[in-house]
Amino acid sequence: MNDLSTQPASPQDASSPRPPDVLNVRNLRKYWTTALAVLVVTVVGTTFFTLGQKKIYQAEGTVMFDPNPPSPLGSQVESVVDIGSGNFWSNQEYYETQYNIIKSRRLALQVVKELGLQNDAAFISNLPAGERPEHEAAVEPERAAEVLRGRLDVEPVQDSRLAIIKLRDADPERAQRLLSTLIDTYVEQNLDNALSSTSSATDWLRSQLDTLKKDLESSELELHQYKKEKDILSVKFDDKSNMLAEEMNQINAELTRVRGLQQEAIARRNVLAGAPGTDPRLIQANELLRSPLLNTLRADYESAVRERDALLGEGKGAHHPEVAAANNRVKAAEEAILKEINNVKRAADREVAVLARQAGGLKGMLEESRKQAHELNLLEIEYNRLRRSKENTEKLYSLVLSRTKEADLSQMLRVNNISIVDKPLQPQTAVSPVVPLNMAVGVVIGLLLGVASAFGRAMMDRTLKVPDDIESELGMTCIGLLPQLEDMDTPPAAKPKRRRGKVAPVLRPELAVHDQPTSSIAEAARSIRTNLMFLSPDEPYKTLVITSAGPAEGKTTVTCCIAVAMAQAGQRVALIDCDLRRPRIRRIFGLPDQEGVTTAMLENKFEGAFFETEVPNLYVMPSGPIPPNPAELLHTERFKQLLEYAQANFDRVIIDSAPVVAVTDPTILSTIADGTVLVVRAHKTRKELAHHAQRSLAAVGGNLLGVILNAVDFSRSEYKYSYYYYRRSEYYGSDSTEPRHRGDQRDEGPRLAG
Repeated sequence: MNDLSTQPASPQDASSPRPPDVLNVRNLRKYWTTALAVLVVTVVGTTFFTLGQKKIYQAEGTVMFDPNPPSPLGSQVESVVDIGSGNFWSNQEYYETQYNIIKSRRLALQVVKELGLQNDAAFISNLPAGERPEHEAAVEPERAAEVLRGRLDVEPVQDSRLAIIKLRDADPERAQRLLSTLIDTYVEQNLDNALSSTSSATDWLRSQLDTLKKDLESSELELHQYKKEKDILSVKFDDKSNMLAEEMNQINAELTRVRGLQQEAIARRNVLAGAPGTDPRLIQANELLRSPLLNTLRADYESAVRERDALLGEGKGAHHPEVAAANNRVKAAEEAILKEINNVKRAADREVAVLARQAGGLKGMLEESRKQAHELNLLEIEYNRLRRSKENTEKLYSLVLSRTKEADLSQMLRVNNISIVDKPLQPQTAVSPVVPLNMAVGVVIGLLLGVASAFGRAMMDRTLKVPDDIESELGMTCIGLLPQLEDMDTPPAAKPKRRRGKVAPVLRPELAVHDQPTSSIAEAARSIRTNLMFLSPDEPYKTLVITSAGPAEGKTTVTCCIAVAMAQAGQRVALIDCDLRRPRIRRIFGLPDQEGVTTAMLENKFEGAFFETEVPNLYVMPSGPIPPNPAELLHTERFKQLLEYAQANFDRVIIDSAPVVAVTDPTILSTIADGTVLVVRAHKTRKELAHHAQRSLAAVGGNLLGVILNAVDFSRSEYKYSYYYYRRSEYYGSDSTEPRHRGDQRDEGPRLAG
């Protein structure tokens, strides 16, 4: 069993002051006499007030703004001062700026000083023509300007560049005169501002032009001095770089070749250094064998040896003169061979030394070429920097020079991008007071005051109405709302007139989610299903008890809607009717009244006790015969076994229980189920009754998950947001008002589910 501790959303102490409940206007009907009396008094007072008001006249004039005025100098010459050209948003900012300028204190002061309004007491007091004020003392110009600004208004003409300037005054002639002066002053001021800005821009451009001219001369001189110091006659640095690169490639190739010869010479020298120097017969080095002289000497040596060996073979002794002569020839040949070997070694050493000197010289030449290449790169970088500086200064100088000439030309012209379309005329009719509007406002205020006067006499309504009541009063989460349903079986005379926000009449309110799957009631049930799943996403509540605080609050309807919604989600749902005192589920699904919970427990046979319904994945176990002791029956071990069987064979187990306040059955069920949901009926369930139900469940340790607000009439103002949600669901799915016929609800009778 899941354990979810539900914390109050916004708990309040019972003794703390609470805001007044939202009342339905229909509850105030018995106080209509009070409301009517207040209404009459308010309307009469409004009438006398309107007739006693001063008449106000309004003069109007129209001006046109042109953010992109045509240039008399042609399109190639741009204006030095941007007076409004740009994209859409820039133009919008320009328009708003002009509106504020028209109502600015500066412009109003100019009009006041031009007309001497600070000395016009009739203007300050806003008196009609012919009336004189009691005191004609002059005021400060700033105060007169504020009075003028308070009577001024600017109204943009939609989708145009026009604006209507309005001025209100008790004297129609004075209104026309004030507005004409203000518009003329505004247009002239706009032109003066443009010319002043152009003059300022011209002065600044001329100062910048002198500075840039000096900078240009300095950069040109610096570039010339650099070329002279570095002896740069040609600036074709790429050609020089290519020549140096080619030279370095040639030197590098020659150095590679010499180093190869040097390695070969060193190898030959090493081979010769290891050649034997005592016995000519052991000479095996290839470098020695390549010497023609050494080969000749070796042949002589071998010939002398063979001659001596032949003499010895003839039996002549070692001291024989011929043998002694042969030994002398062998010794002489041997000495000649050794001498030639030393000559070959010395020649190899000389070759290695010569190649080493050549490699060193080439390496020095390569380093010198690299140094020249680096110096050339630095030379090019500095030259390019000086050249770019000179070119940039030259471009900037040319640009400023061009703009200076354009500024001079613009200053000669007087182009105003604001023009007067309609001059103000003297108004003939008053715009205030508006008698029909004042009377309408008086009626509305009278109605509001009348309702408010009756409101205090209707504060005894202590029922739950909105989700905020559930959170503030019970400290519980509102899991969802179900709209008020109209049963088609109800006689027409007993039905109230259907209002905007109510759900269309249905044949079977309890199965409206199945009969009308795209209706608002179905959307509400699916929303409750989703909220229940998210209460414990890791370990969903498998067994839920649905109960209510008192009778006739719609708990069975809510239970059926939740069960059908969960079944539509693809879960196998078992709906068990444990309201063993006033069961209704068997009548809703058309099931027999002799089989159900009581018979399954008495026979101890749970398999096959659930009936398959017309709703896919939904199986129902009705209550069966009503027992004499329902509470004791639900407290038995066999009922727990029944519940365990249902939990093992179904994904969800929904239990319809009796009301909490009436009996103890729901408190017993709450201790063995995963969670309990309390159903309250909007504008019916009293707060005290809901508190009692909450305390009863908490006393036995029941896991109260939250509250569902049932029978909500979305036509009431307090459900405005929720009504929008359900109207939106009707847009995406047709909320059909024609339900299926009873004969079309099932293709066959109830079947038992294994």
